[in-house]
Amino acid sequence: MGRYVAKRIATSILTFFGTIILTFILFRLLPGNPIQLLFRNPQLTQKQIQLLNSQFGLNKPLWLQFVLFVRNVFVGNWGISFFYRAPVTQVLFPALLNSVILILPATVLAILIGVGLGVLSGWKRNSASDVAILTSSLILYAIPTFWLGILFIMVAVKVGGIPVSGMVAIGVSLSTPTTFLVSLLRHLFLPMITLTLVTLGQFTIIMRSSLIGELTEDYVVAAYAKGMSSDRLLRKHVVPNALLPTVSIIAISIGTIVAGAVLTETVFSWPGVGSLIYDSIFRRDYPVLQGAFLIVAFFVIVSNFVADLVYAYLDPRVKYS
Repeated sequence: MGRYVAKRIATSILTFFGTIILTFILFRLLPGNPIQLLFRNPQLTQKQIQLLNSQFGLNKPLWLQFVLFVRNVFVGNWGISFFYRAPVTQVLFPALLNSVILILPATVLAILIGVGLGVLSGWKRNSASDVAILTSSLILYAIPTFWLGILFIMVAVKVGGIPVSGMVAIGVSLSTPTTFLVSLLRHLFLPMITLTLVTLGQFTIIMRSSLIGELTEDYVVAAYAKGMSSDRLLRKHVVPNALLPTVSIIAISIGTIVAGAVLTETVFSWPGVGSLIYDSIFRRDYPVLQGAFLIVAFFVIVSNFVADLVYAYLDPRVKYS
């Protein structure tokens, strides 16, 4: 097991380093002069531009810029935001916390509900409940995130009493914790439900297919022949085996969830990384986009690493492969 974990750690480190290289190359291929974007002053003379290029290290060879970039990534010096005129870390990490508040409960709910519905649908194959669950899952999987969010906003506006934008009500602060928490939960409701619904469909479909596949295996027939009850067979053998591909899909879909969060946060004006990425694209705030790209990539890599460990726990054969 130790060798398996060491291999996964090494792979994750190499992947993150590759992400750093891609980030360095990608954001230097984008159009625009960083100095002119940062200062937005058309009156800058050539001498001033050269001086600023020297101060920001843009006149150095690319290989030296890359070395400095890697060093700055690991020491937390991610540059200055063109729009906010503040360090990227000061802009990015508060937004990251807001995104975690939205994405974490939505993802957990989507996994629990999706896997549960997939088990029920697969176990009751070809029944009315199976048809209803499968149809609903396919519809949710196909619905665009922004469309569902706008639909919920229209319903909420007609019903009244449900906040449709922002994170807390105007004037509410942490100085009144109870009021702040209530306001946060009320504002969280619609974006969390939206992100949960557009995500759980894929988990339901994958879990259903995996469970149906497991029910055709020989060990299921053998267990029935030995007199094992259906509940115990499902709980002890079929579901754990069916979870194996689902764990991999969950890890792979983290990137999709983050992409869905960008649209959800934009529609509901939730002040997270998604909204920050959306706004930074139009503002051409490359340092913020670069930092957000690294943060998202880091969490995707970590989620895949955790999925590898869970996979090894569920299937001990992986440890010896």
